[in-house]
Amino acid sequence: MRVLVVDDDIHTSKGLREFFKSKGAAIDLAETGEEALDLARHYEYDLIMLDVLLPDMEGYDVLRKLRGSKIGTPVLMMSGLSRAQAKIKGLELGADDYITKPYEREEVLARANAVIRRSRGFSHNIITAGRININIESMEVFVENKVVHLTSKEYSILELLVLRKGIALTKEVFLNHLYGGLDEPDGKIIDVFICKLRKKLSALGLNDLITTVWGKGYMIKKIHDTIAGANDPSNNQPASHSPIPSFRSREKLAEQPAADEHFSGPLHQRH
Repeated sequence: MRVLVVDDDIHTSKGLREFFKSKGAAIDLAETGEEALDLARHYEYDLIMLDVLLPDMEGYDVLRKLRGSKIGTPVLMMSGLSRAQAKIKGLELGADDYITKPYEREEVLARANAVIRRSRGFSHNIITAGRININIESMEVFVENKVVHLTSKEYSILELLVLRKGIALTKEVFLNHLYGGLDEPDGKIIDVFICKLRKKLSALGLNDLITTVWGKGYMIKKIHDTIAGANDPSNNQPASHSPIPSFRSREKLAEQPAADEHFSGPLHQRH
């Protein structure tokens, strides 16, 4: 998950960044509406968390300009304004959800996950690709009833492939998704992650789940893909994205590829 947090309250935005980073997300910060618009035009985000009151313009104006520029990135608006009219205005302008301050960070995370899930066409937490089942809330992977023990990077790659099944994803897309443009390693690291992921899946009988598309990247085909308790939304998948340029933030993530920790349960239990 890559999120842009737009808020001029540095204490609040940095707190959200640290919390979301602890859950495996890559976070960029913007303090003004113009900075947010510039970032949103040049980089791909899974979600924009947008405060209503900004120093140079209202969050409503940012949202209006985003939608006017045909930028369809999901938007979760944040505000201390609790009156119904403020919420209605944001939703009518194209916001996907609205949360009132003060809020619990766990609720923000839950709402963020729900907005992203809906934007990808999924109405349930469990997504499947053939015999593999992924709980995108707890970040657990199962092949039938067997837990698949993946590293955080392997999980992120598999989740992205399933969410965008039928689309060939380039190494640049994976790097941006995993590192958010910060201290990105060489693209060959994606081949390494894919190789390890394939070995773990092959050990459970899934030999051909991930396909190599020569000259483009990797994909999971739209074969026998279903959503638990819902119809197959594969025909509504978003279009493939072009390679995304690296974004060098003022602050660097501490995590490096070699520190890719193992986990097999809910994200908050990782060590």
